[in-house]
Amino acid sequence: MRESAAPQRVLFVCLGNICRSPTAEGVFRKLVADRGLEHRIHVDSCGTTNWHRGKPPDPRSVAAARRCGYDLERLRARQLCWEDYYTFDYMLAMDEANLEVLRREAPLDYAGHTGLFLDFAPDLPEREVPDPYYGEGDGFLRVLELVEVASEGLLAELLRHG
Repeated sequence: MRESAAPQRVLFVCLGNICRSPTAEGVFRKLVADRGLEHRIHVDSCGTTNWHRGKPPDPRSVAAARRCGYDLERLRARQLCWEDYYTFDYMLAMDEANLEVLRREAPLDYAGHTGLFLDFAPDLPEREVPDPYYGEGDGFLRVLELVEVASEGLLAELLRHG
C-alpha cells in the first residue's frame, strides 16, 4: 500500500463500465469532493470487458444519477488493464464474477485490496450490486441506493487507514 502522504486510489469495477462502476465512481467522487478530500483520494472506474470502451454511461444510469444530484456525463468506459494493479490501492468489484476476474488477473506482487464494494456496507442484505442493464428503471435507482451506503462506509475506512 502507499505511504499515508500519497493519495489513496480507488477503482470501481463492473463488467462493461457503463452502469454500476461509473455510478459508483460518480457517487464516490462527489462524496470525496463534498468533504474536500480530492487531494487525498483519487477515484476511477473500469470494466473487465472492452464491450463499451470509450462510450458514456448508459443513459438510464445518467438519468437516475442526475435525479439524485450526481453527474456521470463526462465519464467514459474503459477496460481493466495491467497498470491498474500498480496504480490503485483498492480495486472494488460490483459482483463476485468481476471480483474473480480481478483476482485471477492480479500480478503476484499486487499489495492492494481487492474485494466487493458492498463489503463496506455490512448492514445491507445484498453482497453484490445487481446489474440493472437488462432491467427496468427501478434497478438503476436501487444501484444508486446501494452505492451511496457503501460509499459512506468506504470513505470511513479510507479515513481510518489513510
